[in-house]
Amino acid sequence: MKRRALLTVIGLLVGAMAGSPKALAAGVIFKSSVTGNPDVKSIEVIRFGPQGVLLVGDGRGSQVIAIDTGDATPRGTLQSAIERIDDKLAGRLGTTAKNIKINDMVVNPASGVVYFSVLKQDERKPVILTVDGSGKIGEFALDNVKYARLPLPAGDKGPVTRITDLSWADDRVLVAGSASEEFASKLVSIPVPLVHEAKGSIYSAETYHVSHGRWETRAPMSSLMPFRDAGRFYVVGAFSCTPVVKYPLDELQSGAKAKGLSVIELGSGNRPLRMFSYEKDGKPYVLMNTFRFHHAKSPVGPSPYWTVRIEQSLLTENEAVNEKAVRRLDKKSPAAERIQVVEAYHGVMNLDKLDANRALVIRDDGEKGLTLTPLPLP
Repeated sequence: MKRRALLTVIGLLVGAMAGSPKALAAGVIFKSSVTGNPDVKSIEVIRFGPQGVLLVGDGRGSQVIAIDTGDATPRGTLQSAIERIDDKLAGRLGTTAKNIKINDMVVNPASGVVYFSVLKQDERKPVILTVDGSGKIGEFALDNVKYARLPLPAGDKGPVTRITDLSWADDRVLVAGSASEEFASKLVSIPVPLVHEAKGSIYSAETYHVSHGRWETRAPMSSLMPFRDAGRFYVVGAFSCTPVVKYPLDELQSGAKAKGLSVIELGSGNRPLRMFSYEKDGKPYVLMNTFRFHHAKSPVGPSPYWTVRIEQSLLTENEAVNEKAVRRLDKKSPAAERIQVVEAYHGVMNLDKLDANRALVIRDDGEKGLTLTPLPLP
């Protein structure tokens, strides 16, 4: 028995160091859970952990719900485009595209099935719809699911009321959001295995906004991802106007102010939407799509939605940071060859990694409406 216990511990440590949700051993995701309807108030963000566990960011409820979907068997991935995906999702709900809002989209890496967070606007009802590899649309009902409710701890003056992103990160779940106080940008770390009704640790994020030339505390991370470098564990966050910042997590105490290192600046007038890391020809990159709210006066491309590929090695910088951070532009001209606008991704409103070679995107081409389509990773 002692030898078996030792092997289990070793397995968990290896899984944590591997940096992949799939590395976790079976049976360690939930330490305690319940079965029923989690009664979510909103579904702002959805992400997947290992073994088909769906993380639901519910800012109105100031909580994350971790749900065992039971969807952990490979079922094939989408191979061709689905035009007017908004019409088809709305039709599954018995309504029209004008009556729904697609809040988020994520690929379940365990099965290949795509999950959508959709708001039925006339009823203000959040629902989760799915699209499998054959293009069939279904609904993932929340009436009777195994789940753990993870309440978000409050800050000094109030709760987190908006969730902008979240991620499974080895031995914890990371949540970015905002609260109503001076240090409004919040980061929450929730330990794994997950315990029903257990709160995590909360930090306030202080960030040097390169294009603004000052430290700021109110704007939340629009997008985040975990990152390991030289034995240290970071969360990388991207903000509006558009610093890319890393925060060391391994030394923080709950309630502390996390002061970041801004390593990249992508230009003012943009709001990051989603980012993930991948490899191409043996070299690691980060892919990020953004919304340009200054598109009318200073466009990046034909659409306000544009995508950038970043060499991941830029995230390892510890000296050329903050005021010295690498800028995508010098005035209005490209300044960094390691940061490239991906023209083939113009119009991409949402994206996720589909497999080692492709992303799955929702694209607005201005003519056919919204199209769900796989694209080669750049």
